[in-house]
Amino acid sequence: MGRPAAPDPEIMDYTRQSDCVILTQDLDSGTILAVTHGSKPSVIQIRFEDVSPEAAASSVIAAIELMTAELARGALVTVDPRRTRLRYLPLTPRPDSSD
Repeated sequence: MGRPAAPDPEIMDYTRQSDCVILTQDLDSGTILAVTHGSKPSVIQIRFEDVSPEAAASSVIAAIELMTAELARGALVTVDPRRTRLRYLPLTPRPDSSD
């Protein structure tokens, strides 16, 4: 949707206003949410080496079906071949796990 070469902030604004979810394989959207403490839009990050529909589609569809309410509320969902992780928006710093 929108301009194919739109900069990330423009994509974030468009999806926030349109109440859409971003589906991406890069980390920029998650970084923008962390820096701005944004509560929308929700983002699904695909962390597969092979992002072809044959390789990733079933995991992404399962995550969407499982986390529909969370995505409507505002969430960052990361889908990789081994697991799916969820963080609610706005993102808050994680406790330091090195203690």
